[in-house]
Amino acid sequence: MGALQYLTFTHPNIWFAVNRVCEFMHAPTDSHWAAVKCILRYLRGTTSHGLHITRSSSFALHGFTDANWVDSFDDRKSTGGYLVFFGQTSISWKSGKQLTIARSFTEAEYKALTDGTAEVIWLQY
Repeated sequence: MGALQYLTFTHPNIWFAVNRVCEFMHAPTDSHWAAVKCILRYLRGTTSHGLHITRSSSFALHGFTDANWVDSFDDRKSTGGYLVFFGQTSISWKSGKQLTIARSFTEAEYKALTDGTAEVIWLQY
């Protein structure tokens, strides 16, 4: 699992799945092992994908945010996140459950947007 967590630096699309499986490392079941094997099969099929760190002449910061309203029916919390690029290289990202319960899809999107905007402003200084 440690190797998969390290791999999330260049493959942030598996971040949520890897961290979700890591929550059950203390008492894994067959379904958790099946999820790990699914992640490994996905990685085997996408070896040419990932984030590539490249040299760029651009010094522009670009941020992207997204949210999924009521992603978990266990606790009714939404999932949100952001990804910040400096030129063509990603330098900051976050994905996970939001701390509070959003009452609408719009509110979940605003919470993700607020986190992403705060990160971009912090990185400018």
